Amino acid sequence: MAGRSRSPSCCSTGSEDGSDHFWTINEHPVDDISLEFFYKPHTITLLTISTLGLLYSALTRSDSVPEANVWSGFCCVVFFFLIISVLTFPNGPFTRPHPAVWRIVFGISLIYFLSLVFAIYQKYSDVKEVMYWLYPGLRDWKPDEKEYAVNCSQITTARLWSHMDIFAVGHFCGWAMKALLVRHYGICWTISVMWEVSEMAFAHLLPNFAECWWDAIVLDVLLCNGLGIWLGMYICRKLEMRNYRWESIKDIDSTTGKIRRALMQFTPASWTHIRWLDPNSTYMRVVAVSILVIMWQLVELNSFFLKHIFVVGPSHPLCIGRLILIAVISAPSIRQFYSYVTDTQCKRVGTQCWVFCAITFTEFIVCVKFGAQIFKQTQMLYVLYWLIFQMISSILCIYGCAILAKQGKRKEMDIVKLRRNIKKAKDQLQAGGGGGGDSARNWATNGGQSLRHQAPPPPSAAAKSPTKQSSSELKRRLQNGVTF
Repeated sequence: MAGRSRSPSCCSTGSEDGSDHFWTINEHPVDDISLEFFYKPHTITLLTISTLGLLYSALTRSDSVPEANVWSGFCCVVFFFLIISVLTFPNGPFTRPHPAVWRIVFGISLIYFLSLVFAIYQKYSDVKEVMYWLYPGLRDWKPDEKEYAVNCSQITTARLWSHMDIFAVGHFCGWAMKALLVRHYGICWTISVMWEVSEMAFAHLLPNFAECWWDAIVLDVLLCNGLGIWLGMYICRKLEMRNYRWESIKDIDSTTGKIRRALMQFTPASWTHIRWLDPNSTYMRVVAVSILVIMWQLVELNSFFLKHIFVVGPSHPLCIGRLILIAVISAPSIRQFYSYVTDTQCKRVGTQCWVFCAITFTEFIVCVKFGAQIFKQTQMLYVLYWLIFQMISSILCIYGCAILAKQGKRKEMDIVKLRRNIKKAKDQLQAGGGGGGDSARNWATNGGQSLRHQAPPPPSAAAKSPTKQSSSELKRRLQNGVTF
């Protein structure tokens, strides 16, 4: 297998001594290459094919319809922009199934960001006309949102089952994916609970946020979100236990094996254990993870406000396409943010993470500008309480997770110390002549369980070498839990 030599570029500026780990998250190289054809820069070939295609399209298509001309020109601009993305943009921290895929994702996210910036300087009616031009059916579409906060005291099995709709499935699948991305129970549960608080704070602006208490707590938080988080974390544990040894497809003889290896190219090349909050976490890391929780709330709020302001149904391609785009670009963004927060040698945040944050803030600006009539009804006191609660609760929850991480590390060290003492006792028992009997050996094997919750007593200063002690004295010491 031939390895790819990584050439420095404007997107990867790691220092020669490796002090800056920015390049590992911004333009990760492919470790092992088995099919060199798919990783060679075919720039001349790509230029030739794309130019010939442009020439054929320009000379053969009819330009009698102005709207078709605009649409064809727009699609061609996007096509060439994505080609340039493959050639120049960074692929981020991922290389599967191919770095070009993640460069295209970066290019699409950049197109979406620039479209939002352009929309900010337009009138609401003009933006709607563009949407009507793309999707004429939006002119006649009327919102038909289901009401959830009706007769909350009436709880029946049939009513509970009626609330298990497509949105409940979306909650479950969405939180399974979020758990795969975040990989931390405490952070996921914090985001889940904080989102229900956000719904209550903005229920006077978005009617579908109003829910019954059992819908919010039982169906959403505990059932859909909780099961989704559990499934995502379960998949994470399975992926962490896998042994990642990739065989070259050229070394596989059978056709079935080659097909299986080709399909496995769409799975992760490795799976890293994530520790957002280790025992050595500083207060700045707690603040950084709290910012992640708050940013997640803003991303979710943007989804609902954009749908409500521009009157787009949840099943419309615009809404679904945006959700898929946000989900895809959030994967490398969270990975880059994690490396920036936890790796002290990473001096800059990744480019995809930067664009993701820019998209989030720009969407917020779009909502504020075009939703002025909606925000005039805002009860600022509720929003102020929500903001204060989000900041304080996020910091407290993340700080609690950090404390639990430190306690877990301390318990782990105690268990390791106990096992060392038991092993030491076994070795000294064998060195003492083996006259201690079966009871001493049984204690050395199984009797240390009672010491897991208490520190072992210090060895006696007057203790003699175990090799010079009698077997009965050694047996008595082991039964009393004395270490050597």
